[in-house]
Amino acid sequence: MTLPALPPLPALPPLPALPPLLVGSYTATGGGTATGISFVESGAASTVAVLDDPSFLAVSGDRVYAVSETADGSVSAFRRTGSALEHLWDAPSGGDAPCHVRVDPSGALVVTNYVSGTVTAVSLAAAESLAASVLASDGVVGTAVHGAGDTVVVPSDAVVTAVLPDVTGPVEDRQEGPHAHQSVATPDGTLLVADLGGDALHEFRVGAPGASAGSAASAASAGSSSASLSLSLSLSLSLDLVRVHHVAPGVGPRHMAWYDGDLIVAGELDGRVHRLRRDESGAFRVIASAPTFEGAVGESLLSHIEVDEAGLVFVAVRGRDLIVTLSAADGGLSVVGSGSCGGVWPRHFALVPGYLLVANQMSDAIAVLPLGDDGVVGEPAGQIAVGSPACIVPL
Repeated sequence: MTLPALPPLPALPPLPALPPLLVGSYTATGGGTATGISFVESGAASTVAVLDDPSFLAVSGDRVYAVSETADGSVSAFRRTGSALEHLWDAPSGGDAPCHVRVDPSGALVVTNYVSGTVTAVSLAAAESLAASVLASDGVVGTAVHGAGDTVVVPSDAVVTAVLPDVTGPVEDRQEGPHAHQSVATPDGTLLVADLGGDALHEFRVGAPGASAGSAASAASAGSSSASLSLSLSLSLSLDLVRVHHVAPGVGPRHMAWYDGDLIVAGELDGRVHRLRRDESGAFRVIASAPTFEGAVGESLLSHIEVDEAGLVFVAVRGRDLIVTLSAADGGLSVVGSGSCGGVWPRHFALVPGYLLVANQMSDAIAVLPLGDDGVVGEPAGQIAVGSPACIVPL
């Protein structure tokens, strides 16, 4: 019997024009399928740095910083040239499972460690001066293959770690102690750390050391050791707790974003988005709150949140695999609409003109979702294959 020929599959539309992307992922160490940091261009991904569980990235100029979300956590710095990453230096993260990294206006690299509930500041002046001294002395700074024998490790006096206060929450399996998830800079020159375990935002002030241009240059030309280099630095690196701002029990604050002077917070555990404002005493108070879906929370876990210039708030909901759009433009919070994330387990996303790019961790892909005039996502315009994506940074 001859079976009839099947009709050809419809051709998929080409991906829209997108900027190049750097993507952090989970590797086999964390149960993922990636091998490190990926560079995505024209819809194709390639590994550009081999690293265990680089689940979060930060880019500043030609520098790329990546956490290694492992039990003995670390953070690594790379120099980017086009699609290539050159490994420069490493520093301890100051705890277990670092899940976020950010360049602070103080001149420090701020890393939050989820499991241990700690926050660490690394002096970028010290780290860069040390890398420059090694380059001048032996001509080798590093390699894109993380962990090679020429790794440059930042000296301990250029790193400071603070332990979050020992507070807990009512969700016993998630809030048995502090869990630092993300940090953001405040307009007041401090930083806030979202503590999912303690239902709190911890406010710190960073005092970062610096090396003068002359001392850094002389250290590099002399090829000094890290010990002698550290003597040329001001040993004033500090991370001082200013205040603890409590939110309602069971919120589980995860990621934060600013809009119009207010702080917009994704509650991972309560399924709500909260809008906070400083009062006259300096404390952050909730002025508006909105659920992102109907029904019981269950295993529905909010992840990343961003706000655009028009006051549209975008938040991802794992478990329900949604991208929810809210409006903060009227001084409150109201749901505009929601749509599919285009995959499974949306851990992170990035806004680019006309589109939302979603890192669907359990789909091994980035979904390209068009944005409607109302800010609600539409059906995927395409998928980009990337192993276990956890963070997207458009370049």
